Amino acid sequence: MGQTQEFTLHHFRRVIAVAKKLLLAFAALFGAVLFVRMLLLPGLQALFHPDDSVTSLLRRTGIIVFAVLAYWAYVRLVEARNASELRPAPLAIMLGGASGGLLMAISMLLVLALGAYEITAYHGLQRGLLGIAGLIVIAATLEEIAYRCILFRILESAWGTVPALCLQSVIFALGHLENIEGRASMQELVTMIVSVTLTGALWTLVFVLSRNLWVAAANHAAWNFTIILSGLPLSGIEDWRSMAPMVGEYRGPVWLTGGLFGPESSIVTIVMLAVTVAAMLYWAQRKHRLIGGATPRIDTLKSPQPEARPA
Repeated sequence: MGQTQEFTLHHFRRVIAVAKKLLLAFAALFGAVLFVRMLLLPGLQALFHPDDSVTSLLRRTGIIVFAVLAYWAYVRLVEARNASELRPAPLAIMLGGASGGLLMAISMLLVLALGAYEITAYHGLQRGLLGIAGLIVIAATLEEIAYRCILFRILESAWGTVPALCLQSVIFALGHLENIEGRASMQELVTMIVSVTLTGALWTLVFVLSRNLWVAAANHAAWNFTIILSGLPLSGIEDWRSMAPMVGEYRGPVWLTGGLFGPESSIVTIVMLAVTVAAMLYWAQRKHRLIGGATPRIDTLKSPQPEARPA
């Protein structure tokens, strides 16, 4: 009984320690974003009176720069280590971006070949598409900092790679429910949860294999931007469809097209993600990239037995 209580107490203390780290890290991240939006940007506007396009550029640049700086400061001050996940890795970043765009393109081409998705018009490159690409990169980077660099990595340090990957991926999926909540059928909600959980696992494994924020962010951004170029909904968001070079429409059932959430929820994408995640997990294990949990077993908490002494 005493050993069990000691184990439970140790586990509880670990949960508290993890919660404190998460609180500090997210406070630093959200504080940086609020600082830019509420203080820095209004100050610059009052001093220099920039036009709308410059203001937008300042907002986007400021948010990403100060978010990264806030994360770096957290790592240095709280974890007392070098933030190696922020190191530049040009080749790996290019490979990460190319693979993310390719995976999504393959899925959409398969759905197109099955007749469930049709390109009805081609508008060419639209004005403002570059600005949308910038927004996609910033949003992807912020999500990778929040979900992979903070949530996953802190959970991983306490309980290991696989439990952290599973929990973080589910939380990542639940965070996207609001995109289609109130509009989607039960089938669309279920497939969306499954799809985004697998997508979260995909980007987590990209991070596990590279241990680099920028590689995961490049994969994430390229995946999203490929969907935008197709003219289909991105994670249930319709705002950018009018800016797409192509006009895409559904011609098939929801389970094949993805419905309101878009091609990410197609059964084709789900199967492709499941296979990719399994292969990456196997590869990460072969490369010894998976970290074991730090929580000790009960038997490790037993008091050492005194050595036998000669009579």
